[in-house]
Amino acid sequence: MDRNLALEFVRITEAAALASARFMGRGDEKAADQAAVDAMRRAFDSVDIAGRVVIGEGERDEAPMLYIGEEVGKSQEGSLAVDIALDPLEGTTICAKGDVGAISVIAAAEKGHFLHAPDVYMDKVACGPRSAGAISIDSSPEENISRVSEALGKPVADITVVILDRSRHSELIQRVRKTGARIRLIGDGDVSAAIATCWEDSGIDLLLGIGGAPEGVITAAALKCMGGDFQGRLLFKNEEERERARKMGVEDMNRSYKRDDLARGSVLFCATGVTDGPLLRGVRTLPGQKAKTESVVMRSQTGTIRYVQAEHNFNIKKAVI
Repeated sequence: MDRNLALEFVRITEAAALASARFMGRGDEKAADQAAVDAMRRAFDSVDIAGRVVIGEGERDEAPMLYIGEEVGKSQEGSLAVDIALDPLEGTTICAKGDVGAISVIAAAEKGHFLHAPDVYMDKVACGPRSAGAISIDSSPEENISRVSEALGKPVADITVVILDRSRHSELIQRVRKTGARIRLIGDGDVSAAIATCWEDSGIDLLLGIGGAPEGVITAAALKCMGGDFQGRLLFKNEEERERARKMGVEDMNRSYKRDDLARGSVLFCATGVTDGPLLRGVRTLPGQKAKTESVVMRSQTGTIRYVQAEHNFNIKKAVI
């Protein structure tokens, strides 16, 4: 992916973060998400790409903008064809509650290099670079914890596993507790939680459990840039979901996907904080119609991770907060 696109995409996630942050703690998930979607869609219009959304807000009938299959960017003659995986507000509930770790996120790859994941569940396992190659979605939680413990040179009692706090995970939580490992339960936002496994000072060593499949593709792109590992398997509740997956090109319903099956080739990932979290600081409003944002941008081609801190002056440019 062209490094010149990195700053362009950061501007897009900044716009979405600034717009949705206005609704932090107001208890209105729909308004926060819609503000992020609208701002992100407008920002795409200024970028010279022939973009296609492959992971978005849903199918066209369900999402008026940034739906799967929507074309974004200026799309001029000679524009780079890019597949886009995005979540304008990852953690809508987090933002609405004013909680920890909401972000705006985009991943990009050359055309055809992302799995077109249907909006179904995915069983996931993720870890940082030091444990890469040790985990497997086909292994038990106990085995994955043991292997990460060995790879990190830490006793199991010092391993911290992050899990979404959902009733479907009650058995998983009990099994992890029996190993002696520590658990950090989160209410939402498993993309940023998985990324946190790649930061040694985050205190998170392993992610386990079931979350959204589209978020799994975005996570795979991020961890590929950072040298982390990710695996997943699609989970279907009924035949209707299986049929949707078939229409999107999924042939083997029981396949175990590795990181590079989900995000192939060179990929780019960027995110901007909406609320403070383990990955990024959230939007901060300043006196005089100004605000600060913190973003991260990375490319798998170089492994470079850049943090971007920006101060936005809405006396000069159109205010979005």
